[in-house]
Amino acid sequence: MKNEPTHFGYETVSEHEKARRVADVFDSVASRYDLMNDLMSGGLHRYWKAFTIQRSGVREGSRVLDVAGGTGDLSLAFAKRVGKRGQVWLTDINNAMLARGRDRLLDKGHVVPVAQCDAEKLPFPDDWFDCVTVAFGLRNMTHKDLALAEMQRVLRPGGRLLVLEFSRVWEPLAPFYDFYSFQVIPRVGQLVTGDADSYRYLSESIRVHPDQQELKAMMETAGLEQVEYFNLALGVVALHRGYKF
Repeated sequence: MKNEPTHFGYETVSEHEKARRVADVFDSVASRYDLMNDLMSGGLHRYWKAFTIQRSGVREGSRVLDVAGGTGDLSLAFAKRVGKRGQVWLTDINNAMLARGRDRLLDKGHVVPVAQCDAEKLPFPDDWFDCVTVAFGLRNMTHKDLALAEMQRVLRPGGRLLVLEFSRVWEPLAPFYDFYSFQVIPRVGQLVTGDADSYRYLSESIRVHPDQQELKAMMETAGLEQVEYFNLALGVVALHRGYKF
């Protein structure tokens, strides 16, 4: 198996080293992940996810795959939409995050299937899901092209892939956003989770992630069509949507 150089934030590390360190990040932050999301975004992440649900086309009876679903925000919303005739799979490569998501859905009265799996090697058949989503997870994947191709593979013809991810902010806002990302967020991370380094990595990972146009092109290369994106919060976040035909 190849072990090529790749990014871990601003560092260049081997692929194996990145996988280990990303796992360490999410093991560290899992217990306070939802609280930190609210603090870092001022609660805006809830509106970004609600917009994703709105644009998903998911309805009663749909089959949905939530990739890198973490603590289950999207899975919970989808479970309410698809009803008893539908199906929502919550997946994540990180056991600590997946366990929190599973328990959270159970606490809310929703029993959904869960799978700990690598997005680059999804354990699902071809042409199965009506909708696949990945929210704030793609940038942590080593081979984003392989992950996008896998998500396209498991979509049925007519199905949609939605990628919600941090993106390229409106240029005049960039200096303020950089100050917030690199000076404020790590300090909040230290206070709340005792781990400034993980939140410094998460801020860095945004900067080396493909911007709106690059990600659109990657989705098209993966076989998705009619790819479009919606800038949210002046480009701090973008929702990309593409179809499989």
